[in-house]
Amino acid sequence: MGETKYIFVTGGVASSLGKGIISSSIGKLLQARGYKVTIQKFDPYINIDPGTLNPYEHGECYVTVDGHEADLDLGHYERFLGIQTTKANNITTGRIYKSVIDKERRGDYLGKTIQIIPHITDEIKRNVKLLGNKYKFDFVITEIGGTVGDIESLPYLESIRQLKWELGRNALCVHLTYVPYLAAAGELKTKPTQHSVKELQSAGIQPDILVLRTEHHLNTNLRKKVALFCNVDEKAVVQSIDMPTIYEVPLLMQEQGLDATILEKMGLEVGPTPELGPWKEFLNRRHKATETVKIGLVGKYDLQDAYKSILEALSQAATYNDRKADIHFINSEKITEDNVEEQLEGMDGIIVCPGFGQRGIEGKIAAIRYTREHDIPTFGICLGMQCMAIEFARDVLGYKDANSKEMDEKTPHNVIDIMEEQKSITNMGGTMRLGAYECIVKKDSKAYAAYQSEHIQERHRHRYEFNNEYKEAFEQHGMQCTGINPESDLVEIVEIPSLKWFIGTQFHPEYSSTVLKPHPLFLSFVKACIHNQ
Repeated sequence: MGETKYIFVTGGVASSLGKGIISSSIGKLLQARGYKVTIQKFDPYINIDPGTLNPYEHGECYVTVDGHEADLDLGHYERFLGIQTTKANNITTGRIYKSVIDKERRGDYLGKTIQIIPHITDEIKRNVKLLGNKYKFDFVITEIGGTVGDIESLPYLESIRQLKWELGRNALCVHLTYVPYLAAAGELKTKPTQHSVKELQSAGIQPDILVLRTEHHLNTNLRKKVALFCNVDEKAVVQSIDMPTIYEVPLLMQEQGLDATILEKMGLEVGPTPELGPWKEFLNRRHKATETVKIGLVGKYDLQDAYKSILEALSQAATYNDRKADIHFINSEKITEDNVEEQLEGMDGIIVCPGFGQRGIEGKIAAIRYTREHDIPTFGICLGMQCMAIEFARDVLGYKDANSKEMDEKTPHNVIDIMEEQKSITNMGGTMRLGAYECIVKKDSKAYAAYQSEHIQERHRHRYEFNNEYKEAFEQHGMQCTGINPESDLVEIVEIPSLKWFIGTQFHPEYSSTVLKPHPLFLSFVKACIHNQ
């Protein structure tokens, strides 16, 4: 195909309109036409990465295979496209400035005055083109976080303006806006969209395509009006109405010819519309599933985005088991010995969620004790797996004061502890085991039955580890360590084989579950929950 083509996705009127879903859908449709595509997210905040951000404010922190803590939109990119993203797919203003300041300190700019234009914008442009230059992608889709008009996104818009000028037909801007419905007047309003486009034009960017987010169908006249006021071709105004699931958005975009319009505008041959067979098959199974499986999510962040990847992995696994996932959030801070039975009532299985810190831990442990004693399928992820180990040490091995060093510095039975080589590091961002690590799965285990493979690679995001000094005692009393890291000998998977399904993983399997390749552990867990009904 020759040169890499660049698509920029910006947002106006309000944040959280789903730029990530639109970017993923465009990527999916171009990929289905045989193009090599990647997507990256540029975030205007000054944090170096989202790893230090509060999940309440920013949702979950997603982890790439190369150990980068990234925005949760990268999870959408991977789930939709089945690709693996890396550190280069998520850039923040903090990283842009750090890079420029580091160069300035080294003297790379030979004493020049460092300014937003050209130095910051050049660094942004370099990052935009980095993946395309390095891996020769046909398309690089760049999603710009935030909303047009924010002070912090101005350098990004200026960089897009320059790139559109430099790249000509090889660059294109898709602008996502919101069309509100005023109930009192009984009508849809396009004025916010017009203002948003005007704001973009005042930054020197004419959007090529408008995607209108709406809760009500937009008729042809309304779209004609938007096209006229915003200098956009009529067929380049598409609507993105609320769908029962985000996975239907690519089909909705395809119906309106969004991918064809993009190819046309970039001077490429359009050709026949791809079928998207496996994707439609997934959606059909999802629609046809009538029975539900009830799963309790025991965690402390009562915000759906805080466990985004887990929710998606569960819903994919349910679909492939021909069920609808009926997921109930159960706040672990509210669980006690006395109310645990009513809190978990009616659940076919529970997931004990990851997290950091002391808050809500005892509730997680109480839930685990209950499900272990009542043989309810239980899946512990990261901190959830560590809580399984603590509960087992307390209630089966009889170490009543067992704990993690994270929760209790002075615990005499530190079944979870920090690794020796990490003890000297004090910087919050620098002490974790992050990214993909090898794991050897023991042959006669439930984990192996799920994976059907001895060698797996999974992603991590944690500081503390299972303390191998206790391994023998655990195994003698019925909790097996069935997944081990071959290099460090650290425990990655624990399970109790005598129970229906009781598995804890030190890694985050949810990060690598995709629409067309759901994660084997989630498939196996959901199947066990269905049998438990």
